[in-house]
Amino acid sequence: MAAAPPAMTASRFPDLPATMRKLPVDHRGFPVPWFVAWADGKPVFPAMDVAKFRRAAHGRLCWVCGGRLGRVGAFVIGPMCAVNRVSSEPPSHLECARFSARRCPFLSNPRMGRVPLDHYGGSREDVAGIMIERNPGVTLVWQSLRWTIFDAGGGNPLFDIGRPHKVEYYREGRPATRAEVRESIATGLPALEAACRADPDPAAAFAALGRQLTLANALLPAE
Repeated sequence: MAAAPPAMTASRFPDLPATMRKLPVDHRGFPVPWFVAWADGKPVFPAMDVAKFRRAAHGRLCWVCGGRLGRVGAFVIGPMCAVNRVSSEPPSHLECARFSARRCPFLSNPRMGRVPLDHYGGSREDVAGIMIERNPGVTLVWQSLRWTIFDAGGGNPLFDIGRPHKVEYYREGRPATRAEVRESIATGLPALEAACRADPDPAAAFAALGRQLTLANALLPAE
């Protein structure tokens, strides 16, 4: 993949965080996240640059802007990740994460479908963990003070996002309601239940899932 060119136009967003103002901007006025791969001088949404993934993962760089992270890392994830506490993407600055949750076309539009991996030359093997191929409808910004990387097999790392320092839920660019978060978790739960049934010890797997669901429910927004 070729290196990103200079900014092409001005951003359309007056609330663009200072950390993201150095990013290239596409023809629509959207900032191009640092992790996005480029080809022939154009961003390849939503493909990631594998080299940047490694730099972000091991160098504590923001996944969105590429700057150095501070004490807090903010994971931009679906509510189901509050159950298993695992992410396939590195954390970001809090303001970069919040902007992404509010403004990213996919994250802020529950009706937008996920682009198939093979559309941009990817494959299922490129993604570690259990990928739920849907738009969760709600985006969770999970702030963590400590996270770790572990090997999920096949050379694809995952992130244990640790205990939450604070959580924020968004839907359609605004704070999500408790009912919206509960629905997102409920509609994604069958994928984790299927993994439990495939486990060598299904009873133990379902018991662990139940405990994790209890912890996740404790983080739901107030009514």
